[in-house]
Amino acid sequence: MANDAYEDAIAGLTKLLRKNPDLYGALAKGQSPKFLVFACSDSRVCPSHILNFQPGEAFMVRNIANMVPPYDQKKYSGAGAAIEYAVLHLKVENIVVIGHSCCGGIKGLMSIPDNGTTASDFIEEWVKICSSAKSKVKKECNDLSFEEQCKNCEKEAVNVSLGNLLTYPFVRESVVKNTLALKGAHYDFVNGKFELWDLDFNILPSVSV
Repeated sequence: MANDAYEDAIAGLTKLLRKNPDLYGALAKGQSPKFLVFACSDSRVCPSHILNFQPGEAFMVRNIANMVPPYDQKKYSGAGAAIEYAVLHLKVENIVVIGHSCCGGIKGLMSIPDNGTTASDFIEEWVKICSSAKSKVKKECNDLSFEEQCKNCEKEAVNVSLGNLLTYPFVRESVVKNTLALKGAHYDFVNGKFELWDLDFNILPSVSV
């Protein structure tokens, strides 16, 4: 069964290479994507499929619940390195954080007891990056069902991640200079919907004293 899956994948790649020989020749010369995309690792969510990105058009970061951690040179260096490379070296013009329906990571976040913990080596600590989204949803949507709260948190966590992006000095500077745009998105694969939005952070240029 496993070998069949590999054979299907290799056959698909071979077909793609034959269909786009010129494209792959150009990719060998380098990349200049316009987008940095944060998306979930969920197997049902493929950014290239959702937004019709072709190879070379988007720099991708995928993790549990599509979260962007705040700037921290030690704790979250993997995410920070990807953001730094995309913004300072690839000069991307857009960063999009895409949440999605039925997100297990968000459900996990919403399920963490307020006065306790869950059995997890890595997941709980990671999803707590967006704890403020959980707190806001619990406060404002207390009368809703747990399922509806999770739906709200899927989008609110995206907003928290957008705010966290601005803790990276090079991201903030690029946004102030209007060379970089930040957008939030939500992909509802159950109902076939895709939402895209902006947040007004009212950012002012840094002033040297």
